Amino acid sequence: MRLFHPLAFTFVLFALLAAALPAAAEEVRIKPGALTLNAQLDMASDKTLKDGVVLIVHGTLAHNDMETLKTLRGVLNDRGLNTLAINLSLAIDDRHGMYDCKTPHRHRHLDALDEISAWMDWLKGQGAGPVVLLGHSRGGNQAARYVAERGNGLLRKLVLMAPTTWSADKAAQGFEKAHGRPLGPDLETAEAMTKAGKGDMLLEKPGLLYCPTAKVSAASFVSYYRPDPRFDTPSILSEINVPVLIMAGSNDTVVADLPAKMAGKADGKRITFKVIDGADHFFLDLYAEDVADAMEAFLAEG
Repeated sequence: MRLFHPLAFTFVLFALLAAALPAAAEEVRIKPGALTLNAQLDMASDKTLKDGVVLIVHGTLAHNDMETLKTLRGVLNDRGLNTLAINLSLAIDDRHGMYDCKTPHRHRHLDALDEISAWMDWLKGQGAGPVVLLGHSRGGNQAARYVAERGNGLLRKLVLMAPTTWSADKAAQGFEKAHGRPLGPDLETAEAMTKAGKGDMLLEKPGLLYCPTAKVSAASFVSYYRPDPRFDTPSILSEINVPVLIMAGSNDTVVADLPAKMAGKADGKRITFKVIDGADHFFLDLYAEDVADAMEAFLAEG
């Protein structure tokens, strides 16, 4: 005797799966310049853009559907928050997925600021309510730079998940470890080419970020490796005029110095700092719930 009809089981399973999805999800495209930009818009149940949105910026050479952000989007939607997770173009039209290291690199670190600005303009045009800007890893530095250097009337708060830190020694050591040669000579060559108006030309030696065989333009190389204290996210927090939540993972080996660099900077009011015990750089699995808990408390402060 069957206690549960297969069709009924299928219906229940479908209902459970549907409940786990946001009320409305769609890919949005805009073309503010030569390149088409895309983003994933996930609306929470019974919410509209007028209720506000969390605009999410991914990390180095990554994308908006990486596991960290896909999980977090779902958790935030479940808690009634709309999300707009953007794909930075990285100088590629309508880009999706991880950046292919074999593709010549012509993108620059601060291109992200123009693209964040374009999405903020789009949200304004859609009649969106308050925006919380959230950045992960390098996207955290780019989000912080955007708020410090540009800002927007829609912006209410800033959330940074494991934002990048920087020092000249750390940058030089990281480059040599990844690419097997010192940074100085390549940077000198790239800077000279850029100053001579040859920034679009590819360097003879490959290598950028974690792509050791990547072909890279001089201007792109300079944008990521020029000595610039503003790569160190904690150092620019004093320039930000909206409340900021910074989160670090206790097991993060990528920005392991973030807690030390945050010492003395958090006041619990304008700047809040939280270490999530057990999380690494990517806040995977149930650590997304810890991130959401911290965000809910932060956003409830008004």
